[in-house]
Amino acid sequence: MTDARSALLAAYLERRDDLVRFFAARLRSPSAGEDLVQDIFLRISTVDPRLDVRNAAGYLYRLGSNMMLDKIRGERRSAARDHEWRDSHRTMLGVEEVSEDPPADASLAARERLIAVVTVLKELPEQTQRVFRMHKFDGLSHSEVAQALGISRSAVEKHCMAVLKRLAERLR
Repeated sequence: MTDARSALLAAYLERRDDLVRFFAARLRSPSAGEDLVQDIFLRISTVDPRLDVRNAAGYLYRLGSNMMLDKIRGERRSAARDHEWRDSHRTMLGVEEVSEDPPADASLAARERLIAVVTVLKELPEQTQRVFRMHKFDGLSHSEVAQALGISRSAVEKHCMAVLKRLAERLR
């Protein structure tokens, strides 16, 4: 008695071209048919040899059909998920879709300003950088920054003013 894997592999090799044509026609794509038949091979190469397979060819077609249906269902779920995301993340003006992305020149200008700000900050003393980051980026008040760093509120204000003054000079 031959094991199931050997019988399935023999049937696969004998009917491979037929399987490709069969699934390419159903998927309306020769490459998708090829891919599915390759997936069938991978699946049968891991079949338990003790499996009782009475009709190897029928098993291959059933396995491929099940895999094809799983693929189609997955693609439909993915398309529905993508459609829902697009619908929730777009703006319509009448029947026209309006892009919410800023114009390319505005994005470039903003990126250049950010680089300039980072460059200016790196030129400042470490304590001044720390104070400014905590206040402007972390959203802490002057009093909270002062308490966290063990300095006076007036010192925090002076650090922030120094950064703002330097930025105003450089970003004119």
